[in-house]
Amino acid sequence: MAATAVRYLRSVGAATTAAPETPHRALPRPDLRAVRDDERLPIASAEFRRVLGHFASGVTVVTARDTDGPTGFACQSFASLSLDPPLVTFMVARTSTTWPRIARAGVFCVNVLGADQGALCRGFAVSGADKFAGVAYGEAPATGSPLLDSVPAWIDCRIHAVHTGGDHLIVVGLVEALGAEEDGEPLLFHRGAFRRFSR
Repeated sequence: MAATAVRYLRSVGAATTAAPETPHRALPRPDLRAVRDDERLPIASAEFRRVLGHFASGVTVVTARDTDGPTGFACQSFASLSLDPPLVTFMVARTSTTWPRIARAGVFCVNVLGADQGALCRGFAVSGADKFAGVAYGEAPATGSPLLDSVPAWIDCRIHAVHTGGDHLIVVGLVEALGAEEDGEPLLFHRGAFRRFSR
């Protein structure tokens, strides 16, 4: 078929080799904005935080390891997403300096914190410090991401998808391994403070 096409092109005087590509100018890239002006809520951000703070959540530390070593950040916006396939999700600010390192790694481990691990959470909530200083950890079995010692549960994941959501990114992870202790109470976050579960 290819030989027939070449013979036809020659018979009509058409070129049978590809012309050299001509350089082209890339289209201008639009300015990346987290939120357009017409998407902004007609309420103050402080009021938004105050009201949404009434929703209690668990607290996690999302960790990964890239060529520069271990990295991680405290995250309360974590949730299960799908049973089949097993997917979880977390949200991270688009301004995060930790997220690009996790994205490069392509994998992460969600460390679910227990009731007595508030100080551990605070250590991972700061920016610019050595968050792993004095922190004991091993390796998650599927990805090798840092698995913090004494956490009551952990979920080891590969990045499945990333979506934009205003000033945050919505990260979806495919679960490759997970585990949990039978006992232990969760660390909760409610109205700007850590709380404990009471029966």
